[in-house]
Amino acid sequence: MEIKSDIQIAQETKMSNIQEIAAGAGLDPKYIELYGNYKAKVDYNLLNEKKDDADGKVILVTAISPTPAGEGKTTTTVGLADALKKLDKNVMVALREPSLGPVFGIKGGAAGGGYAQVVPMEDINLHFTGDMHAIGAANNLLAALLDNHIQQGNSLKIDTRKITWKRCVDMNDRQLRFITDGLGGKPNGTPREDGFDITVASEVMAILCLSKDIEDLKERISKIIVGYSYDDEPVTAGQLNAQGAMAALLKDALKPNLVQTLEKTPAFIHGGPFANIAHGCNSVMATRMAMKMADYVVTEAGFGADLGAEKFLDIKCRMAGIQPSAVVIVATVRALKHHGGVAKADLGSENLEALEKGLPNLLQHVENITKVYGLPAVVAINRFPTDTEAELALVEAKCKELGVNVALSEVWGKGGEGGVALAQEVMRLCEEENSFDYLYSLDMTIEEKIRTIARKIYHAEDIQILPAAMKQLKQLESLGFGNLPICMAKTQYSFSDDQNLLGAPKGFTLTVRNLKVSAGAGFIVALTGNIMTMPGLPKKPAAENIDVDNTGKITGLF
Repeated sequence: MEIKSDIQIAQETKMSNIQEIAAGAGLDPKYIELYGNYKAKVDYNLLNEKKDDADGKVILVTAISPTPAGEGKTTTTVGLADALKKLDKNVMVALREPSLGPVFGIKGGAAGGGYAQVVPMEDINLHFTGDMHAIGAANNLLAALLDNHIQQGNSLKIDTRKITWKRCVDMNDRQLRFITDGLGGKPNGTPREDGFDITVASEVMAILCLSKDIEDLKERISKIIVGYSYDDEPVTAGQLNAQGAMAALLKDALKPNLVQTLEKTPAFIHGGPFANIAHGCNSVMATRMAMKMADYVVTEAGFGADLGAEKFLDIKCRMAGIQPSAVVIVATVRALKHHGGVAKADLGSENLEALEKGLPNLLQHVENITKVYGLPAVVAINRFPTDTEAELALVEAKCKELGVNVALSEVWGKGGEGGVALAQEVMRLCEEENSFDYLYSLDMTIEEKIRTIARKIYHAEDIQILPAAMKQLKQLESLGFGNLPICMAKTQYSFSDDQNLLGAPKGFTLTVRNLKVSAGAGFIVALTGNIMTMPGLPKKPAAENIDVDNTGKITGLF
């Protein structure tokens, strides 16, 4: 039997007109801005009208530490929403927008998979409604204003050696990580070292995703620190009078994008901050809008629970006043065997010994969610045909020892029907009392907050803050930023800062090499290991397999 590709399944699906999807979700047509027949933006003024309406229950989907075997977090998120719809529940899904970098690199798109996808898949994975371009333009406008200020006399006395603001492009392009610009003589600017980040790592992206309205957006933009003066005073975007023009570029990007799943469940896809650099969640505005429109909101956080879920709970929930009702932790038997030391080529064979060795990765994520955060959780096993009954029984038994149920998810092959058991368990958990609390208090010092994350979530022995980072820490506290939450920049492949330490390593020291404040977003980024804010392409980029014919039909996306 032919196994269809994700893009084939998506292209063979007859979509409903987006106006029908909006009407089914109860959206007043006056708030809908059409982008063709299958995409729309929703005016954020809707939130003012519905501010007194009851909020729906938020279900967070997260996962084990990712592996090359794949886990299927977005697929499970979409499939769970479709399953809740099959059970006649009023449900919406809220996801991040894919970045072009991973789409053309090694990771591929982020629209789900199999029969649990959001569509139009090609549009979502490529230009979509232009949000990424608007964010990149706003970022680069600030960079241009900054360098122009220096060229025109530099009344703010900006030290060109202490500029922290980078240009950005939504592409994996390692050549741009470190550049020298302003060459060619006085008319062409001041020569200096510079560099590019990928757009989804820009603070503008983080700000867009955390802003509650246009005024909040402008206020946050004005607080962006672009560099420091010769007297070590921070210089902000507000001092460059950049916030108005930047917000003008972002006014439409701030509006959530409405699309649909293959089974016609309404879906918001809005914002896409990187999860191993930024906070890795879709926009607060999209989540809040979904909470006003639906009884159940299924959303996800990037990468494993140690990164995405921790930031969702400690940054997004704290800033937006959101309390999740239940958490789904996605795992596959294949991925757990990889954590147990099995090579990717051998993951199809039963191996209970390797599975038992890899299971601590899942169990640590489960304990973090249930015991550290006090949230009800279920483990969703994204089932593969090669999984044996003995392997599935072992996973279930180990989770039950922690008081957590396991639900098999077959949404990739069966759509919503394959997620009904998971949906029923999620609904049960949503009715349970939960004792959700943040991991740390904002009153703690920066060092104490980092140590708390490292010890309680990563299970590190301790942290080491390198001398350069310690100097930055002291400067940030002296500037009054000590009470901000921490956004950890760490490898997604391990609980530690070493991507080769799989499973659930213990006794390691987490090394912080750099600290910087995202004053507009409202958090401090702690960089560990060799995390880069501009990825590179792999030896064989996914872009090499993507094509389009003379009818406009795209192939090769995944």
